[in-house]
Amino acid sequence: MKKEFSIVVAEDDLGHYTLIQKNLFRMGFRSRILHFSDGQQVLDYLFLRGDGPHREIDKSYLLLLDIRMPKVDGIEVLRQVKADPELRTIPVIMLTTSDDENSIQQCRELGCVDYVVKPLDIPNFIQAIHKVGLSLLLSVVEMADISQTSEEKD
Repeated sequence: MKKEFSIVVAEDDLGHYTLIQKNLFRMGFRSRILHFSDGQQVLDYLFLRGDGPHREIDKSYLLLLDIRMPKVDGIEVLRQVKADPELRTIPVIMLTTSDDENSIQQCRELGCVDYVVKPLDIPNFIQAIHKVGLSLLLSVVEMADISQTSEEKD
């Protein structure tokens, strides 16, 4: 059975979001793409808070996070996602206009899969998405191992 997959894009600049969406379509992604314009909306969606839309528990997600966003920045969203036992396996790609080495290092230490500088360098964006494909495959294998182990105990 194929697990449903959604892409969550947190980007406050509509022009950048449109470019990201267009490139995902060009790469063949036909998954549901959800757009949020600030970090608080993403946190509410993922942590099932507030009156807005919420994630579905049985779906897989990929997060594309802009670092500089209103209300809550992308680094804080990354920090909270990776600190949560249920959400930490969600792969995250950071998107930013800054190539500051400190920010890149901080994001990597917090657990992002990759870091892409905007405006999007299409080959780097494609490479980051391919890394996530491997990450998603590994998390599915890990979940299968956990299921198999619990079934063997029964």
